[in-house]
Amino acid sequence: MFFLRNHYTHPEFKVGLRDFLRPAPGIAAWGLMTGVAMVKSGIGLVESLLMALLVFAGSSQLASIPLILAGAPLWVIWATGFCVNLRFVVFSLHLHHYLSHLPTWQRVVNGYFTADLSYVWFVRRYPHPAGDDAGRMAQQAYLAGSNLMNWGAWIISSLVGIALANFVPQSWGLGFAGILCLIGILCSLATTRLRLLSASVAGAVGVAAFALPLKLNIIVAIGAAVILCMTMEKLQPHRVEVLKS
Repeated sequence: MFFLRNHYTHPEFKVGLRDFLRPAPGIAAWGLMTGVAMVKSGIGLVESLLMALLVFAGSSQLASIPLILAGAPLWVIWATGFCVNLRFVVFSLHLHHYLSHLPTWQRVVNGYFTADLSYVWFVRRYPHPAGDDAGRMAQQAYLAGSNLMNWGAWIISSLVGIALANFVPQSWGLGFAGILCLIGILCSLATTRLRLLSASVAGAVGVAAFALPLKLNIIVAIGAAVILCMTMEKLQPHRVEVLKS
C-alpha cells in the first residue's frame, strides 16, 4: 500500500507520519461520527463496513446516507457524491505535476488514498515539484507517510464507530458533534479570502435552497460557489490573486 516497500525506509516517510499526528485526532473524530451515523441511520452492518473500507470519503458518505435511505434515484446519489468530491479534481490537477512520472496505476492509488488534509500537509512541505529522482522519492515518501496516518485514523475510527453505534445513546448528540468536527476542518482549510468567499457563498446558497427535495440544495450550493470562483478567475485574474493571498 502506498508503495511502502520502496518508501517506508526513507526519512521523509517518518516525517509524513509525524506531521500528520496533529490533524489525525480530528480525522478520527470525523470517522467515529461517520461510523455511528451509518449504523444509526439504518444501514446494515455489512453495508456500513463496506462503505467504511471502500468509499473512504467522509463528506460523500454523510451526504449519500440520507439519500440512500430515502430511496433517491441512483443518479441523484451519484451526482451528490460527485459534486461533494469535486475538490479532488483540483487536488489531482495540482498533484499531477508531482506524480506524472509514475505509472498510471501508481497515480490512481495515490489519488485514492490522498485526502483533503494529507494533500494540504503535502503541498505545505513541498510547494514545488522536485526536479530530480532523489527529490521525487522524498516527496513520494512523505505523501505515503501522511496518507498512511490519515487512512489509518479514518478506518480505525470508522470501524470503532460502527462497532459502538448501538451502545451510544442518542442523547449524546453525536450528529451535532460530527457537524462541529466538519466545521473545525473547514475553518482549518479556509486560509485565504477566496476560500472564505467560496465557503460563504456555498453556505448561504445551501441554506436558501434548503427546501429542495433529496438534499439537492447541496448540489446547488457547490455549483454556485464553483461557478462564482471560476467566473472571478476568468474576469478578474489580478483581483483573484489578491484574494488568494
